[in-house]
Amino acid sequence: MSAATPDRARRVRADAQRNIDALLDAAREVFAASGADAPVREIAARAGVGLATFYRHFPERSDLIGAVFRHEVDACADTAATLAAEHGPLEALTRWLRRYTEFIGTKRGLAAALHSGDPAYEPLPAYFRQRFEPALGSLLAAAAAAGEIRGDVEPMELLQAVANLCLPAEVDPARTGRMVALLIDGLRYGAEPGPQPADS
Repeated sequence: MSAATPDRARRVRADAQRNIDALLDAAREVFAASGADAPVREIAARAGVGLATFYRHFPERSDLIGAVFRHEVDACADTAATLAAEHGPLEALTRWLRRYTEFIGTKRGLAAALHSGDPAYEPLPAYFRQRFEPALGSLLAAAAAAGEIRGDVEPMELLQAVANLCLPAEVDPARTGRMVALLIDGLRYGAEPGPQPADS
């Protein structure tokens, strides 16, 4: 009997994690469509869980909003390494900035809550910088070393610049994409030539 206890504990943890993941995905979709004040019942129903399960994991709405924000930050930041492994430096940077633009669109549904002054959200800006600055910094450094972009761009400046392109209340994704493409073209201006291949 005791030998089965660890397996059962792992199953319980796995079930709990699946519920949490389902709730975060559902909340992200509902918040994007209806804002962070959307009914809890709607989120639970979309996730396929009961209200008791919802409140067990997220006793306060601020718990859910903070978890959604961190979940989306992690998902976006983690793509930097994947893109760097799969594409050349400039292409990886370009694709990541597009992914970051999508993140900003998701964050729009949380904006009112995140800027409400609730102390529960005070750690989130630091979390944003902690995850995004190294992720973008590594992509910028690789592209600069390859001679594909200029080398004097600070990650936080670029993060803020892209976010500013997404500020209008009614965002046209196609227009935003064009503006981000222009921003990337600007990064290429003044690039130093990368290392040249040795003569054979």
